[in-house]
Amino acid sequence: NNYIMTGNIDSLRVLKDTLELVNFHRCSLVQGNFMDLADFPRLKVLCLKNTAVTGNLLDIDEHHFPLLEQLRLPHRVYGGGGHEFYRIAEMTDFIHKLYHLKKRRSPKLLLYWRWHL
Repeated sequence: NNYIMTGNIDSLRVLKDTLELVNFHRCSLVQGNFMDLADFPRLKVLCLKNTAVTGNLLDIDEHHFPLLEQLRLPHRVYGGGGHEFYRIAEMTDFIHKLYHLKKRRSPKLLLYWRWHL
């Protein structure tokens, strides 16, 4: 927990080939798009809860985050933990894509996530 840490997660690109764990939980001034780290070949854990990071969970494709085992995203990310959906049709499409994502990845990837309708 670091309430005064600032910066953009894109700054981590210099560590692309070595970084295995990113944990900025409760660093509310850290920003950027979580997909900026999608091509990190060794990244296993990405925790960005309670940050200003944005993006879209549905942007994750088969070749993104190749070794990722644990992903925790803030509600500002479309589909992130605690994200609020406003239409049933939107939720249906989201769950369908998420189901296929989880089938290809570790079952723990989105284990503790919840969404609101």
